[in-house]
Amino acid sequence: MTDTGLTDTGPTDTALDGAPLDSADSAALVLRARGVGKSFFGVRVLEGIDLDVRRGELHGLVGENGAGKSTFMKILAGVHPADEGTVEFEGRTVAFPHPRQAMDAGLVTVFQEFTLLPERTVSQNVFLGREPRRGGFVDTRGMVARTQALLDDLGVGFIDPGARVGSLTVAEQQIVEIVKALSFDARLISMDEPTAALSDHEVELLYAIVRRLTARGVAVVYVSHRLKEIFELCDRITILKDGRRVSTDAAADLTPDELVRRMVGRPLQTYFPGPVDGTTVGPALLELEDCGNEFVDGVGLTLRAGEIVGVAGLQGSGRTELVEGVFGIHPFSRGTVRVGGAQARFRHARDAVRAGLALVTEDRKAQGLALGQSVLDNALLVVRSVFAGRTRGARRDIPGILSALEVSSRGLDQEVRFLSGGNQQKVVLAKWLVTEPKIVLFDEPTRGIDVGAKVAVYQLMRQLAAEGKAVLMVSSELPEVIGMSDRILVMRDGELVAELTAGAAEQDVLAAATGAARDHDDAAMDEGDAR
Repeated sequence: MTDTGLTDTGPTDTALDGAPLDSADSAALVLRARGVGKSFFGVRVLEGIDLDVRRGELHGLVGENGAGKSTFMKILAGVHPADEGTVEFEGRTVAFPHPRQAMDAGLVTVFQEFTLLPERTVSQNVFLGREPRRGGFVDTRGMVARTQALLDDLGVGFIDPGARVGSLTVAEQQIVEIVKALSFDARLISMDEPTAALSDHEVELLYAIVRRLTARGVAVVYVSHRLKEIFELCDRITILKDGRRVSTDAAADLTPDELVRRMVGRPLQTYFPGPVDGTTVGPALLELEDCGNEFVDGVGLTLRAGEIVGVAGLQGSGRTELVEGVFGIHPFSRGTVRVGGAQARFRHARDAVRAGLALVTEDRKAQGLALGQSVLDNALLVVRSVFAGRTRGARRDIPGILSALEVSSRGLDQEVRFLSGGNQQKVVLAKWLVTEPKIVLFDEPTRGIDVGAKVAVYQLMRQLAAEGKAVLMVSSELPEVIGMSDRILVMRDGELVAELTAGAAEQDVLAAATGAARDHDDAAMDEGDAR
């Protein structure tokens, strides 16, 4: 007989705070976890986790990297067994031996790394391994029709069930994962950092889908480092720290400051730190005049020692392509680049590194790190590749740099893939700091890292500026751009369209990024002409 991981026990009768539950409260619970614990290789990663999730509830699960969120989600999903404790799903004790059993039961997890096959179609992915059959053959027409019905039900009928998944955007692929979950008649969907790689428009689309799910009675456990969306979306918020549950509260009863304090265990007096005392703005270290390539055009900017310049814009505006052009990944084919007053031309990234530039990319796993190598080897990646003669000295410097960055690891020999996202990002920073750059380019510097690690990155950026380095930061998070920038450059359609002062209002940045300010001015001019 197939092991489904289900056991009938009937509902239990106490809430998280120990208060008795009436029958209506018990019936409202779709998930109840009590005393869940887990260890790996003798290291305790979860200790006595309790969690209740109600039908139709959007329940936020937050905590720093390493707090235990992912491990707990994987226990629910059947990826890891719990060492102790119980999990009840719809009144039955469950211990899923495999993710497929969890999905069949109606508990589905959408992880950051999608499980889709890019060469298969949308409908083939949705029903992979469960293809409907007719007369002994796969019923392709029926499968497409059922997929279309699920898409229509979510309000995303614009996605073609016959489209190859690899041709879809990240947001559309995420929707396919959600549709796949619904094809299992999911009553609880767990989402891990669902908006990490989405544009603002795509985030709003995901919000609408999630709200539609909960309105239908589907419970959603929502993991995110973006506090704004946690407060916008969630009914209740559970905070984990160091593998333990700190609290569960109604979102309306928490403030962002209090949530952060509970997450990191200390108050954060200033989320976005101001300039370090003594920081002065010096001469121009980087100058672009009318620069362009196949992605951006007519770009002109000046980046001075001691300042942080933020680059804002919608996804596809050319933000990333701008820094990649500066760094020689997509070299500028026209215009003039000066570094320290001297004309420069970077045909390759290696040329930029030799000139004193560093680039912290937006995808640390694919572009920033060799995940199967050690902390030390990763910290030496750039030095070995570009400055081989400096390797011995770099080896001596790296322990101090890692210590200053407060990298938490078991040592220099630990493989980077076993570090938290925040610590991985710090190793990326270390590999560039050891090259002693003059100009540091950041592309989405805090994507996918927790609040405490974000603040550490912000403090580092301020310290770099205090040391006389120039910092150019691309970010899709407007509060980050506004909070950290001495000046803000706005891109739209591959061009720099505005420069705003520090502390600019979000609506001003958005107006420039979307063209709303220009449209408003044009409308005013048209109205004046009509008069």
